[in-house]
Amino acid sequence: MAVQKLYAGAKLRELRGRLSLTQKLFAEKLGVSLPYLNQMENNNRPVSTAVVLGLAQEFGFDVTELQAGDEARLVGDMREALADPVFTGPAPALADLRLAASNAPALARAFLDLHAAYRQTHERLASLDEALGREDARLQPSPWEEVRDFFHYCDNYIDAVDRSAERFANQRKPDETIAEAVIRTLKTRQIKVIFDDAVAVRYFDTDTNTLTISRLASPATQTFQLLLQLALITQGQLLDATLDLARFQSDEARSIAKVGLANYFAGAALMPYAAFQTAAQDTRHDLEILASRFGASLEQVAHRLSTLQRPGAKGIPFFFVRVDQAGTITKRHSATTLQFARYGGACPLWNVHQAFELPGQFLRQLAETPDGARYFCLARDVSKSGGAYDAPTRRYAIGLGCEVRHASALVYADHMDVTATTAYAPIGISCRICERRNCHQRSVPPLERQLRVDPNKRGILPYQVD
Repeated sequence: MAVQKLYAGAKLRELRGRLSLTQKLFAEKLGVSLPYLNQMENNNRPVSTAVVLGLAQEFGFDVTELQAGDEARLVGDMREALADPVFTGPAPALADLRLAASNAPALARAFLDLHAAYRQTHERLASLDEALGREDARLQPSPWEEVRDFFHYCDNYIDAVDRSAERFANQRKPDETIAEAVIRTLKTRQIKVIFDDAVAVRYFDTDTNTLTISRLASPATQTFQLLLQLALITQGQLLDATLDLARFQSDEARSIAKVGLANYFAGAALMPYAAFQTAAQDTRHDLEILASRFGASLEQVAHRLSTLQRPGAKGIPFFFVRVDQAGTITKRHSATTLQFARYGGACPLWNVHQAFELPGQFLRQLAETPDGARYFCLARDVSKSGGAYDAPTRRYAIGLGCEVRHASALVYADHMDVTATTAYAPIGISCRICERRNCHQRSVPPLERQLRVDPNKRGILPYQVD
């Protein structure tokens, strides 16, 4: 099997910029010529083995990061954006998109920002949004989308917050639960914690310094909400420093991201990185055992598995997604080459949609995307009771998966024949950019293909795709 060449020009330029080194000095430290470094930084040559060793020995650089860049995410996002009907010309070749993502990632992100601004404006016009008539109306991405992309391009791993949460968890007293540690810590700040059914989930009264947690919530939710509030109260400087680096375009996005970072702290404290990673490996990523051991929910465990991307101590690169009953993606992250649609729902052939039909069961699936990549997929419903007879139940399904080469590390993949070609279900990202021609679940034709319509002929689809 041929060894895949490694092109990582953007990563090399980023590292050199962080070190404030000139190309000449950087080349000297790596033991290569200046022209050779220049060619590698511009992706005209692959990164050599000697340079990889030099990065590790000279700078202590985690060389696995050379392959963990944003290229796959950017390519997937650009393909979806270019499938918008506003682009009437021929779609750029996939090779060109990969070239742009690897050589000019800032330009690729600027293109995505521009398209997002167009989409928002188009949606406002379609709905006669009053905001367009205001003098203070601005073209900017939705705060939710901006925050989602922030975590998306951080690889869903925030090192400083993760390590701070781990330190808090490891400083507990012997035989003290994490919830007890939170309550004790808050008590030192004259904050009283009570459990009552008068609140929906959580409420912190700043006037009385009283934190109220819903008595009807599950124990895992109660603990998580305690940790979330602890982060907001005790980790303000760290959260604000992280937000300053993100440079969000609106106060709304910054506020949403702050809650998101507090959520991240809560998950990382509930499941400290080193301990959780070890337990995940020992149990072969058994979600139920991990949930019981760490007092977490299945969704919290699955989400945490997708964040194990600490440099030098990375876990299996998982993708994680949560969908509602309408098929809309409400949470998404992928540390794999599989990327989810930014707009709309997920592929209907994916097993995550079947989870609603078989509640309480883990569904396994071997899947293959149009690019030939193969994955092991796990799905499960995660209905959330309101805690009372007349309270609404929120129904979601979660999907967790990895490239099939990691399947042997998952207990769920036991007894599945990953070598059988016929065992893999054909899934895609979005119908608009999916290249499969005869998919029986296709909702719209692919925009990159020519269509033929024969009134006298009907196949699986009412048209033929060239």
